[in-house]
Amino acid sequence: MCMRILGLSSFKHDTAAALLEDGVFKAAIENDKLARARTRNLPEMAIHSCFETVDTDWKGVDLVAVATQPLRSWSRKSWLRAKLSPLAPIASTYYGANEIGVLARELNDLRVLRRYARQGKVIEFDHHLSHAASAFFLSPWDRALIVTMDEDGDGNSATVSVGEGNRIRVLQTVPFPHSLAWVYSQITDLAGFRPHLEEHKAQWLSLEGQPLFKNVLLQMFRSRGDALPRLDYSFFNRGLARQLSFSPKFYRSTGLPTDPSQLSEDQRKALASSMQEACAEVITSVVETHRRREGIQEVCFAGGLFQNVLLVAALERNLGTKQVFVPPAPGNAGTSLGAACLAWHHVLQKPRTEAVPHVYLGPKFKRQEIKDALDNSKNRYTLPNTEERQMESTVQLLLAGKIVGWFQGAAEFGPRALGNRSVFASPWALFVKENLNDFIKHREWFRPFAISVPEEDCERYFEGSLQCRYMNSVGRVRPESHCLPDSFLLPGQQVRLHVVEKRSNPLFWALLKRFGEQAPAPMLLNTSFNLFGEPLVVTPRDAMRSYFASGLDALVIDKFILSKAPIPNSNGVRVGNRGTVVA
Repeated sequence: MCMRILGLSSFKHDTAAALLEDGVFKAAIENDKLARARTRNLPEMAIHSCFETVDTDWKGVDLVAVATQPLRSWSRKSWLRAKLSPLAPIASTYYGANEIGVLARELNDLRVLRRYARQGKVIEFDHHLSHAASAFFLSPWDRALIVTMDEDGDGNSATVSVGEGNRIRVLQTVPFPHSLAWVYSQITDLAGFRPHLEEHKAQWLSLEGQPLFKNVLLQMFRSRGDALPRLDYSFFNRGLARQLSFSPKFYRSTGLPTDPSQLSEDQRKALASSMQEACAEVITSVVETHRRREGIQEVCFAGGLFQNVLLVAALERNLGTKQVFVPPAPGNAGTSLGAACLAWHHVLQKPRTEAVPHVYLGPKFKRQEIKDALDNSKNRYTLPNTEERQMESTVQLLLAGKIVGWFQGAAEFGPRALGNRSVFASPWALFVKENLNDFIKHREWFRPFAISVPEEDCERYFEGSLQCRYMNSVGRVRPESHCLPDSFLLPGQQVRLHVVEKRSNPLFWALLKRFGEQAPAPMLLNTSFNLFGEPLVVTPRDAMRSYFASGLDALVIDKFILSKAPIPNSNGVRVGNRGTVVA
């Protein structure tokens, strides 16, 4: 009889579920991807998706591990509001009432969860401890330092821990609001982007600016002079209230206009660059301090702040490329994995097992299910009768400059499109960047597209770390390599790099190899398969909707190929309508 543990993230945002079976993850998916919108509360769609993957139900689950402790979170925040209430009584009263509402909602989610599960099966874990577990237990190391940072998880904004074997020991915690991630959202807002939604835009904009305000931000973060971030409240409005919380002192220190709409483009770039460099410096200081104290060189990072790939790349440069690990899903969704690991290792005292070899843990669809969806929508498609011919048709589309949606196998878990729910294009196609931005992605000019390359070929063209397997860092083009067009290079010859392993994704690996036989190099542009503002596609219907509602030229879904124009006929495949078509 196998032991099944259902891991759930906290219920605030980016909710997710993961199913651990005898120490091995069998399924994991974010609720937003299934709902096709941002959700919160209990991730019921994600839970049932995990159940379908392993063919079980609530009766087959032995433990439920949840990555939040709502009562502890509320008590910590209540203490903060009590401390700030003399400074801003109205704001503190408002936020206090809001937090009571959040607490009531989360306690109700737990009540519903306990009703689904058998009595005594639900275990609550601290949010940041779950982040730490998602990093350490998925890392290759038996002993490591662990740093977690987000805006606010159960009343804390950061922790420093040590992982040893199957245990995690917390060394220090940083309470909210002493949060680099919260300030990053404030800077995102000031730079003209939507906070909590578009921090990634501020990240990429930072490459275009100079860190003119870094010293001001460092002064703001280091009010006590120690390594851990501590905010200087004089830089913020009383009670940390209002949408933008910066005080007149901040604007005097930076020389910036108090009206964000009056910021110049150069000032916006400088703000983003300053925040990036200040974060890297503060985190490096935290790590180096605890490295000396604990005698540990390897360090794991988790929490929403470490979805910032440029920050991870900076930390790799500062701390050692081979001594940094970030899990595939460092944000809130990843705590579902961490909570399940804590139940397995801390509660059941089970030993460590091999780390997750891939992220393809989402829903997978049978060929007949895909065919039924295609036929039901009366789509024209081809069905090559061998994988060789399917591969050749896809390569011919890419060589002809077409932009191709690629839907294969199980959906990825985590925020990146890693080759199963991706959009591919040739980097050497004419106007490919403009076509992707204008007709499919609808995004800013400064945001890069990833370059996917087989693991064996990577060293010929790029310098990259193991974090590039999950697109959690950036690579650098080798000086002697001149095959990639300059339009896909970031400042400093950097590139958003995705290294594809044969063992984790053999089909995508084979496509890259086959494309490289006829192209200048075995590389493809890789971006997420979704419509603007939506999560990654998961189901065949999601894929078809995104295909027909965007500027995609073709869709390869399992073995079926759809094209809005005739497929280059190099393999004798006939185009048909609503039926199995073979060469």
